This record gives sequence, C-alpha cells and structure tokens, in this order.
Amino acid sequence: MTVSQASQPFLRQPEKLETRLKEIPTSPGVYFMRGSNGDILYIGKSKKLRSRVRSYFRDSQKLSDRIAMMVRQVAEIEFIVTDTEAEALALEANLVKKHQPYYNVLLKDDKKYPYVCITWSDDYPRIFITRKRRANKAKDRYYGPYVDTSLLRYTMHIIKRAFPMRQRRKPLFKDRPCLNYDLGKCPGVCQGLISPEDYHTMMQKVAMIFQGRTDELVKSLHSQMEKAAENLEFEKAAQLRDRALALQRLNADQKVSLPDDTISRDAIALAADDKHCCIQLFQIRAGKLVGRLGFFADAQSGTLGAILQQVLEQHYTTVEPVEIPTEIVVQHDLPQGEILTEWLTQQKGRKVTLVVPQRQTKAELIEMVERNAQYELERTQKVSDRNNQSLLDLATILDLPEVPKRIEGYDISHIQGSNAVASQVVFIDGVPAKQHYRHYKIKNPTVTIGHSDDFASMAEVIGRRFRKYQTSSPLESRSPLDSSLERGVDRDFPDLVMIDGGKGQLSAVVAVLQEMNLLDVVKVVSLAKKREEIFLPGESEPLSTEAEQPGVQLLRRVRDESHRFAVSFHRQQRLKSNRRSRLEEIPGLGFQRQKQLLAHFHSIDYIREASVKQLTEVSGIGESLAQEIYNYFHPN
Repeated sequence: MTVSQASQPFLRQPEKLETRLKEIPTSPGVYFMRGSNGDILYIGKSKKLRSRVRSYFRDSQKLSDRIAMMVRQVAEIEFIVTDTEAEALALEANLVKKHQPYYNVLLKDDKKYPYVCITWSDDYPRIFITRKRRANKAKDRYYGPYVDTSLLRYTMHIIKRAFPMRQRRKPLFKDRPCLNYDLGKCPGVCQGLISPEDYHTMMQKVAMIFQGRTDELVKSLHSQMEKAAENLEFEKAAQLRDRALALQRLNADQKVSLPDDTISRDAIALAADDKHCCIQLFQIRAGKLVGRLGFFADAQSGTLGAILQQVLEQHYTTVEPVEIPTEIVVQHDLPQGEILTEWLTQQKGRKVTLVVPQRQTKAELIEMVERNAQYELERTQKVSDRNNQSLLDLATILDLPEVPKRIEGYDISHIQGSNAVASQVVFIDGVPAKQHYRHYKIKNPTVTIGHSDDFASMAEVIGRRFRKYQTSSPLESRSPLDSSLERGVDRDFPDLVMIDGGKGQLSAVVAVLQEMNLLDVVKVVSLAKKREEIFLPGESEPLSTEAEQPGVQLLRRVRDESHRFAVSFHRQQRLKSNRRSRLEEIPGLGFQRQKQLLAHFHSIDYIREASVKQLTEVSGIGESLAQEIYNYFHPN
C-alpha cells in the first residue's frame, strides 16, 4: 500500500479513521501503524485485529505515554491476516526484526550490559565483547546481554587460551603470519593457512559455550580426543585434551549448581517501580546456572505479565532453536502464554512448557531471580534519582517550563584551523545516548590552516543541525498542529542546546537561529570553560550559580563529553591527513591512487617496504609510477 506524503494523522480525521477501522477484519494477524511520511511506527499482533487496533483510539483506553505519543502520529493502518495466533506471533517477530520500528523497542538499550558478538558473515568470523547490538548483517549473532561482566571476560580469556582463533581485524603483515601464529594463538587466518570451512567448524564449537552447551562440547572433545589417540595422532589428542580441561575449569569456576534435575530451563522474574523495570533471566542447563541475562524496560509499557511476555518474545526471536529450553519458569502469568508456548514448540521442534511455580524448588528459584532483579532495580533507582535531581536543578537554573529530557552539547576542535571538526553529543534523561552522537567536518572556506574561527564554525554546525526545521514564518504565525516541532512528536528535537564557549560562541549561534526563525523554539545556553559560567541569549552577565550545583555539574558532564568526542574525531582526521601528506609529495600520484595504495597496504610503513613489483599489483599503479614511489622512499 502506498502512503501519501501529505497524509495527516488519523486523530485529525475522525471520519477517515472510523472508515479504516471498519475495513480491518476480526481475524488473527499482524497490524502496522504508519506515520505521515510512510515510516512504520509500530508492529503488533492480535487474536482479533479490529478490536485490538480500535482499542488504541478509544478515549476510555488508558495508554502509556510512549504509546499515546505513537497514536498521535498514526496516519495509516495496514494488516496481514494469518490462520492462527502462533503464526501471527512468528510473523510479528520477523517483521519487527526486519523493520525495527521505534515504538516496538520495549527493552532499553543503555549499553550497561555487554553482548558477545560472533561475525558469522565473515569468512573468518571474529568474536568480541560489545555494548552495541547492531543489525547491519543478518548472519552475525549476539549472545547476551550478560549481567556479570567480569565472568564474561574470564570466559573469553579461557576460550582464547583453549581455541586458536583470529586475533586481529586486519593482518599485521601482508606476506607472513604474525607472532600469534607461532605461539599457537591463531591458526594463520591472515595467510589462509586454515580454510574458512574448518575455521567455521571451530567457531561453532565456541558458540556452543554461549548457547549453554558447554557439557555437550566437553563430551564431544573427549570423544574426538579418544579417536585421535586411537589413530596415533597424539599431538592433536593433546590439544583436544587441553581444550576439554580448560572448559571443565570454566565449569568449576563459573557455574553455580542448583538442586532439582537435569532439565534445561530458563527462569525469568522482574522487579519494578513506577518508572523502571529490571528483568533477570537465569539460564539453567543440566542443573547448573550457565548464564544470567539482564534487561531494562519501561514500567508503564504494560502489566508485569505482559512485560515478561514481551521480553521472552524479543529474546527468543534472537536465539537459535537449540538454545530454547524445554521449560521456562516465569514469575507471573503471561497474558498470551498459550500462543508463546505453541510458537516456541514450533521453533524448537519439541514440546516447550511454561510454568508459574507456587511452591518448593521452582518457587525458590524464581525468588532468587527476583532478588537479583531487585538489587539491580535499587542501583538503577539511585542513578535515576541523581539524574532527576540534576535535571530538576537545571530546569530551575534556566527557568525552563519542563525538565529537559533531551540535551545536546556542541564543541569545536582544531589546531590553528587545520582539520576543523565539531561534535554533537546527546544526553537523554541525564544519561549519554551515544547512538545519537554525530560528527561534523567544518566546510567554511575561511577556516583554513593558520586561520581559525570558532564563532563561524559553531554557527555553521548549528545551521546544519537545525536546517530541516527552518521556516520562513515566525513562531506566532505557525499552527501548533502543523508544526514539526510539536513537543513529543519529533523525538530528535532537543529540549536544551548547550554550546561549549562564552558569549561570542553563543551570539553566533543566536544569530543563526534568528535567521531560521527558530530562536523561540530552540532553548540554547553556553558554558564557559574558565569559571564554569552559564550564559543566556541576550544577557551580558552570567547566571548566578555555584560550581557544585547538580544542574551545573550535569552541564559540565555534557560539555566534557562534547569536548572529548570532538577531540577524538579531530585526531582521527589529523592522522588521515598526515598519512596522505607524504604521498602527496610523490609526483604523478593523485588523490584516488593514494586511496588505492592505502586500501591495499593499510599504512605508509607497508608502502615504504614494498618492492616495485608489489606496488604494481595495486590497481592504477603502472611500472613507471611504482618506480617513482619506490624511489621516493629509497632515495639512495
């Protein structure tokens, strides 16, 4: 279905909304909520599509703030009918994974808990710990998020000692393996000394550890060791023995034995207050606790049982069927537990049961999981209270009508005008939101080596940041409903902009915002470095504040983060510039061929060491130019 770019939200067109609702069938299926520009805002499932979709638009329906904001933007509703509710759940899971609508994000990604990533999309997969879960490549797998970071790092240490695997993103040498190969830590990936197929086979064994199948892997290694010994392959048998011993040590050091039997099960429980919800999921395999995963959710996103169900749905859509346990112990009844059970059974290929224990061992297990979730909630509350205090104090200092939810900080970095760049950092609810950070390269032609202009650079960055909101009419003549700056509708519009600098930088920014007719809607302040003074537009004197006030400390955190981010990007640009500066001195070597050389050899040092023949292997480098390059680095 094609969505018109000029579509308006249904809330402004009640008759069109009613007509559309009557067109939706009462069958099971999946529904799409689209915005005015055609973007998918939300994907949901229901046993009765029409009733579920209609409930969003009833005045009597009490919606959470998050869903209410989404409903205000809905301009079109689409649906796909399925035969059963289980099919609807599976379809919803696939569509959410594919499109990743903003309002389907129940679990908050605050980078607190790390994941393990295995890049199956590579010929030679890498394995590493990360706090950013990306969906760029469908084959890559993320395991986690893991609560106990120290145990996770210890596990990685044991794995890298037991299994020789790829150690670097890029080869250190282009014609020979590095020292890791000689030490037995790497199988010679850079030189292709192991085939991609054999390497994938080894990495599948490593993945079994993060799937909770360590005991199964140890038994497999023992079987392979005995077979190797029978074939008189004693060196191979010794390697397999060492791997099995390392994994058994991992079992002894990390696993917590639990009573009961050898059934594989997951146990999930949560602890919540009015705002926060902390969920813990314990993975129990063969009577042992092999993993402890942690999640955060919005406490207002539904009932406790609904939150647990959504967490389980989102979690099990990202795992392989072998990782789904045969039993899941839950703290509360799930609103659609039967659908989830049917879907998990189909995924695993054998019966999966959901249990809400009332007594004895399983109830004690849930109590232990809930206790861990409560500890995490208390820590979250302390951090939240500190941030709330800082935000409230900042709102008081700046006389803001509401607490600023989204704060953006900007800074400029350069050395005497060279490689001038800027940074944009974002704090949401007082916490850095690094997924929203952005870099800028200064394009002003007057900013060159030996001539810097921080005022003009800052004005350029702010102009580029708010260009899409620019309007030819002042705020008074704009209709609130027609404004893209309506509070809550544009998620990326800041409640406060902080400029790193004094009155000069602030004045330059104010002038730009005035030209764009945005000064009335963009709240902007500056923070001077020397005395930590806060300046407001049009005020010659700084605000009367104390350096240790919570609100001032929050602005300082934003300022320091924007400075760090700008400096790090400037260093990257300067390094790239220095790399190319020497190549630019070579006659006949243009910018494109410089890029090809660096892409082939990865560094100036490798280009210096290359022979004429090796240089000619680069596309576009002939024998005469290769000789020029070689002569430049070997003048004698």
